[in-house]
Parts: sequence; C-alpha cells; structure tokens
Amino acid sequence: MEKLGVVEVDPMLAPHQNHLRYRYREFLKRKMEIEKVEGSLENFAKGYDKFGFTRDGDCIVYQEWAPAAAAAQLIGDFNNWDGSNHKMERDEFGVWSIRLPDEDGVPAIPHGSKVKFRMQKGDGTWVDRIPAWIKYAVVDPNVFAAYYDGVYWDPPAEEKYEFKHARPPKPAAPLIYEAHVGMSSKEPVVASYRQFADEVLPRIKANNYNTIQLMAIMEHAYYGCFGYHVTNFFAASSRCGTPEDLKYLIDKAHSMGLRVLMDVVHSHASTNAVDGLAGYDLGQSSQESYFHTGARGYHTLWDSRLFNYGSWEVQRFLLSNLRWWMDEYKFDGFRFDGVTSMLYHHHGLNMCFTGNYHEYFSEATDVEAVMYLMLANELVHKLLPDATVIAEDVSGMPTLCRSVEEGGVGFDYRLAMAIPDKWIQYLKERKDEDWSMGDIVYTLTNRRYTEPCVGYAESHDQSMVGDKTFAFLLMDKEMYFSMTATQPANLIVDRGIALHKMIHFITMALGGEGYLNFMGNEFGHPEWIDFPRQGNNWSFDKCRRRWDLVDQDHLRYKFMNNFNRAMIALEEEFQFVSSRKQYISCQHEYDKLIVFERGDLVFVFNFHPTNTYSGLKVGCEIPGKYRICLDSDAAEFGGHSRVDHNVDHFTSPEGEPGRPETNYNNRPHSFMVMAPSRSCQVYYKVPE
Repeated sequence: MEKLGVVEVDPMLAPHQNHLRYRYREFLKRKMEIEKVEGSLENFAKGYDKFGFTRDGDCIVYQEWAPAAAAAQLIGDFNNWDGSNHKMERDEFGVWSIRLPDEDGVPAIPHGSKVKFRMQKGDGTWVDRIPAWIKYAVVDPNVFAAYYDGVYWDPPAEEKYEFKHARPPKPAAPLIYEAHVGMSSKEPVVASYRQFADEVLPRIKANNYNTIQLMAIMEHAYYGCFGYHVTNFFAASSRCGTPEDLKYLIDKAHSMGLRVLMDVVHSHASTNAVDGLAGYDLGQSSQESYFHTGARGYHTLWDSRLFNYGSWEVQRFLLSNLRWWMDEYKFDGFRFDGVTSMLYHHHGLNMCFTGNYHEYFSEATDVEAVMYLMLANELVHKLLPDATVIAEDVSGMPTLCRSVEEGGVGFDYRLAMAIPDKWIQYLKERKDEDWSMGDIVYTLTNRRYTEPCVGYAESHDQSMVGDKTFAFLLMDKEMYFSMTATQPANLIVDRGIALHKMIHFITMALGGEGYLNFMGNEFGHPEWIDFPRQGNNWSFDKCRRRWDLVDQDHLRYKFMNNFNRAMIALEEEFQFVSSRKQYISCQHEYDKLIVFERGDLVFVFNFHPTNTYSGLKVGCEIPGKYRICLDSDAAEFGGHSRVDHNVDHFTSPEGEPGRPETNYNNRPHSFMVMAPSRSCQVYYKVPE
C-alpha cells in the first residue's frame, strides 16, 4: 500500500494515490470479509447452489432473498398455482425457503413446468414474481404483451447437453465477431441458437475471426432493447431456444477454435417489475433491495434500475451470475456493458471527458461500483486465468485495464469508443479532400499503451435505427441499384467500397490491441437495424442479416467480404495487432498519405480521391527485400489491380547510422512503392 503498482506504471496517478489506496482498501476489506464468512471468493460466487431451485438428496429446495416480503409461497403448474400448501419460511437474513420431497422417486416439480414466487406486501396484498435465480423463463408468443413465467429447468441426464470440446487457447489479439443470435437469420424471423451454430458459425470461422461476442443472451422481456434491459439474469433467452441449445452453440464454437464472450449487463436492470428483478423492490431500504432507493437507484436516460453494488447480497447475486455463465455454459469471458454508468455517480450523463485525471478520481466516482468490478475481475481470472474481459467505457478512466493486484480495476481490454464517432463525423460532415490524416492517426492512436484497447470502426451501435451502417452511409440508395459485379461500378459504389475497406483496415491496424466487427458489416451490410416495434408495424425486415447478398457471386458485397477475410487472416500470419511495435512515419495532409509500421509490416494508405503515387518512397526500420502481402486494390477485392504483386522492393539506407534526424522520415531505410488512389497496401520483409 506504500506505492501501488499502477502509480509505478503511470506517474500521472501520483496526485490521486489517496483515492486509489482507498478503493483498493475497500476491495481488500470486502474480499477478506467474504473469505472469512464464505471461505473464498469462488465459493461466494456459487450462490446458485444455495438460491433458486437446487437439489438436496431426494428433495427440491427453493430459496429466495426477499427481506421486504411479509409472507411467501411457491406456486406453479405443480400445485395449480395455489400456494396455500406451499408456504415458505423466513430466516433472520430475509431468505425464504421451502423443501419439496420427491414422491415415489419423482420430483415434486416436473422439469419444464412453470413456477413463480408469490409474496405478500406490507399492505397485505400479494404479488407474483419470477424467481430471481431462475434458469429459464418463457412467454406465450401468441399472446400480445403476455407476461413471462419462470420454468423449473432440471432435464433428465439423457436430455442434458454434455460438452465435448475444450476451450480454445487465448489468442495473442482478440479478433471479435459481435453477433446477435435472434437477428442472425436472413429470413424476417427470430433465429435459434442451433441455427446460428450450424449456419453462422461456419461463416465466422471462414472469415478468420478467433472470438465471438454474443449479445442479448440474458433474458429480456422486450426484444427491441437489444438485450440491454435484462429481466432474468441467470436465464438464457428463450426466444432462441433452450439452455441446452445454447450449450450446443458454444461447444460447436469451441470445436472450431472460436472463443465465446458474453455481453453481460450488470450496469442496470429492467424496470419491468412483473417479469424481472425490479419486482422484488417493494419500497424497502436500499440494504434490503437489489437496487438503490430514490434518484440513485434510477437511470433517467435508460429508464432502468441501478444496483446497490455495496450490498453483500447484490455482490453474491452478480458475482454468482458471472460464475454461472462460465461454469454452466463455458463462456470464455465477458464484455461488460455500460461500465461508464457504473464508474460515476453522474453515470457519464452530460459529461465531456477531456482526459484530465481529476475527472476520474473524485467524489463523483462510485467507489462501491469500482470495488464490485475489481471483485468481478478477480473472480473471473481466478476461475479462468485465460479469460478475456472487456469494458465498454467511454470515459477512458486510467487503471481500468491494469491488474487488481497492482491497484487497477482488472479488465483485459477496453473498447476504443472514440474511433467510430470520428469515422461517423467524417462520413457525414466532411468531403474526401477535407479528411485530415493527422486527425485520423491521432484518434486511432490516442490511447494509454499500458492498457490494451479493442479497436472497431462500427459495432451494433453505429447501425441502430436513426443511423446507418457505414456501407449505407457511403453508398446509400446506390446499394439498391448498382451493386452488380457484371457491370463497371459507378463512381459512388467504387468510392464506397474502397473507403469501406480502408476505414475498417486502418482501424484494425492502428486502433488497438484487438479488433471488433459487428455481424454483417464485414460484407457491407446495407441499411440499418430496427427491431420489431409499434412504430414499424412489428416488422422483422430490418432485424435480420442479408447473407443472401454476400452469397450471390454477381453482387459486389463479396469484394468487401473477401477483403475482410484477408485482413483478419493477416493477423494470424504476422501478429501485428498484438505487437507493441508501432511507428507512424508519414501523415501527409496534401497528398492524403499515411505510412506506418506495425510489428514488422509496413502499411501504406492513400486516401486521396484521385492521385496515384508511382515511385513513392516509404521508410522502414528493417533492411531487406519486401513484397506485398495485402492490397485493397486487387481485383478479388473489387479494386482496379493497379499494383504489380510480383515486384521485389529492396531497401536503401537513409542518412547516417545512429543519427535519426538524417534518416528518411526518421527511418533508417526506405523502399519505393506504387500507391494507387483510395487504396492501401501492406508489405512484409521476405525471409533471407
């Protein structure tokens, strides 16, 4: 505690050591309390072995933490929804319980039958709620706005899915395919876990990604929330199938060498009291609720409830939730949604973070939430040392991606969220000739290099209703009429495809230590995402993926897909994204050129709309013979084949050895290349 490791790494944290020590002490204090009472953090996070429905010998045991309830009953199909003979008992901690012995060896509650927790409020009225720890919940799809029911899920041995494949090893750089199972069909329907496993996983594997990030897995009553207003935290969404179907998907991904991350939502919960956790709030104090009371317990922008992260039972619930998804479903890690909202009492609302460290470490910081995140990362990495845990944080809080033991919050990566905003600004507001090379490079490289980032040009956020995919921003209505490859491309489509390739590739090459792409954007998916809702007459038309477009050989979508496949494969061959070696040797505003080295590769990007540079000198560090390993202008990528791939490029020394100022662009060697307009090329050194 004399000097935290994070301060050794980043001396700018020195003025904030008191704050950092305080939050670390709070973490250690709670961890020691947990170890004293529960034995270990790992045991504490097995709350699902105590709460909800469990088996104890020849009995079903059901327990629920509901300290605000005056009385409680268990109801369901098994007792015709009459709880008079299934009253529950309360202990001193507000935990209600009941034991149901088997009858002649048959469980008292049949597998797959519906159940609910009935509790009496202080005014004597009764309300029915879905058990907080329920593992499965269903709704009648034929009834509009029907309520969900909890389902007792304990399949017989012959129906349980048994995992067959080990987890793949952790890659040097995560190349993440962000996907939503429900909208993954080309048909206007909700796709299933098994459909996704059999039809979409092969596409992801073919495009060389090594990690999948699954959205909307936790049950959410409102489909249009994209999975972010969770109602049942331990339940896999029943829209797409059963828990066993989800296990099949993950096991099949593992068999292909694909790791699977879950988009976990611990930043807030749905206000839906009938179907969700909010229903356990009966107006009691914060310490007897999952949520804070008053304004602190409500997110005004999201219309959602906010957790009391300092509460013992809330910590048990959320930490157990993480372990459940890892142990039961074999997820390889998480992407934590809404981390900025958790980190600060102001939730990031109406804040413009400038990078001043005082913005991150003050009374505005929610230390209880930070302490919970430290516990969560400690737990996940103890359970699975190779886990990948990513924070969705727009604030850029220092220490977020440093280890807990040195005083950090413990995430492995943060999302580089400023990058897509910059690209959207350029695509919407600037002419091509006004693009600033320096501004692009600054945005892509403006990060704390001691804390890894996942770069991305566009995720699901960038194509929600009210906005468009990048391909549609670039080509708009021309995508309806001018995408045939049997005729020459018009100027709009030619420009659009060229910039689509360059934007995504330079983001991958410079934007972080990992890369993310949302499902369909690899081939330039048109239009936008719009979930079924009253405003669109409950249409699924914009809530699907048009795989048929990329599968048709006569359409130009294949060119963007081919390039995406090649650029992702480049990392497996050369491991440049995971390399700490990065040097930008040229960012020329007039010529619209960006030249840089990442790993041992040399990248040349020419954003000029019309100028092609023949005999362009580019600097490099390592002397020798270079050849092209990727060219966006190649015919297979919809380009014009202006570069000869059979040319050997030999380096020449530049300046005086040991005097960088005499070098070419501060590089000791150079070679000559052709740089066609609106294209990018990558060169590798041929082994001696």
